[in-house]
Amino acid sequence: MAMSLKGGGFLQLNKYGRCPLRIPARRSVVSIGPAGPVAALAAGAAVGVSETFSRLKEQGKVAFIPYITAGDPDLSTTAQALKILDKSGADIIELGVPHSDPLADGPVIQAASTRALARGTNLDSILNMLNTVVPQLSCPIALFSYYNPILKRGIGNFMFTIKDAGIHGLVVPDVPLEETENLRREAVKNDIELVLLTTPTTPKARMRAIVDAAEGFVYLVSTVGVTGARASVSGAVENLLKEIKEASDKPVAVGFGISKPEHVKQVVDLGADGVIVGSAIVKLLAEAKSPEEGLEELESFTKTLTSAI
Repeated sequence: MAMSLKGGGFLQLNKYGRCPLRIPARRSVVSIGPAGPVAALAAGAAVGVSETFSRLKEQGKVAFIPYITAGDPDLSTTAQALKILDKSGADIIELGVPHSDPLADGPVIQAASTRALARGTNLDSILNMLNTVVPQLSCPIALFSYYNPILKRGIGNFMFTIKDAGIHGLVVPDVPLEETENLRREAVKNDIELVLLTTPTTPKARMRAIVDAAEGFVYLVSTVGVTGARASVSGAVENLLKEIKEASDKPVAVGFGISKPEHVKQVVDLGADGVIVGSAIVKLLAEAKSPEEGLEELESFTKTLTSAI
């Protein structure tokens, strides 16, 4: 189904020279030893989305943002995929919460959501997985969720819960700007950066309002319609990027239809601060003969994409 979306601690580079590693902030934890209280160290907050873009900008680099659907083919494979993406050069990872009516997604991600739901994947099981995996990652995760699961849990409770699981960013594709006020307020309370979307059909005045309200980065949908691989990058992207950058200095990441290294290079050359690749990765994992084969192909494919940046 086609639709036009309306709205939407220190750093150190890893061995790839791209993704900021978390160096935990330190806080005192008191334990009792033979001689009395003993100070210990515990991990603090991880690096966020904005910090990641700032660091990359200082390095003159562009963020690579892969997307995968949680629970497809299963959450164990998702956990391994997150670690592979992290070590293969991802700067931010976008993790999709499967939904029964994913209107902004094309057939590839719709099918992935259906399979994940059929296996019993839900928000609680995803968060349980993240509690284990996030401490092993050096890149922040932005959760991609439709609005219904958020409302069902309660906006404040949802934000607190995902923060507790180590999430730093949130993308909610089916909420228009006018209805994001509560989301933004609760996101700020919990240090969650709410990413907003703008599209080729968004009027300029509205685009400026979306950009002004967005946190983390502005998600530029490259084409009208749903997610999915396309033969080429829309010619409108260059002008859209210029318009957004004239309105704000916030980072802009381009998604929808980016599926090949040449697409990645083209978007980078047009001046994007980040490149989002989703359906091509989801399809690769879905069509693999086994989860193990899919993970091997994921690592190889990711490296071909990051090499184009």
